[in-house]
Amino acid sequence: MTSTNPAIVRDATERYRKERREAGESRGAFDTEIRRLGGTPRVETEVRRSAAPANVAEILGIAATDETVVRARHMYNGDQLVQLADSYVPMDVAEAANIENPDPGKGGIISRMADAGFEQTEVIEEVVQYPATQIEADAFGVEVGTSLLQITHAGYTATGRAVEVTVHRPGPGWVLRFSAPLA
Repeated sequence: MTSTNPAIVRDATERYRKERREAGESRGAFDTEIRRLGGTPRVETEVRRSAAPANVAEILGIAATDETVVRARHMYNGDQLVQLADSYVPMDVAEAANIENPDPGKGGIISRMADAGFEQTEVIEEVVQYPATQIEADAFGVEVGTSLLQITHAGYTATGRAVEVTVHRPGPGWVLRFSAPLA
């Protein structure tokens, strides 16, 4: 299915597949999607160590006080900010995969984790609508309280361990595409 909408299409049907994430010199799924739409991706990344929010720590199976590596990103199409995304990675995974390097390398941090022995074999995403805070209002040029989407992405290894949780906050106008096998 191809969208005729000129918005950014976040295609969950294939965005995390290795061949898609690593297409050309892509730095990950976002980079690949923006380029496929004819845009110019740019990401500003702040890397720090801190505890994850309680709901994220619960998904990661760690204590709410445990330190994680956080990759806080402002994601642009050209000069337009189109998404805020914060990734939380347990310390042992982050250290093994060199996640603290601001440059995620070809294929992004999912590829770095696979290289370090933490290959993700399943992704679960939860999408909720929420009212924009002042932060999102300022970032995306919308009114406080405007309905936006939040996507909480959890990446799991074959053993069932969550090795990454990313909270995506796309700006207005995105199209989310999903597919599910029926057999």
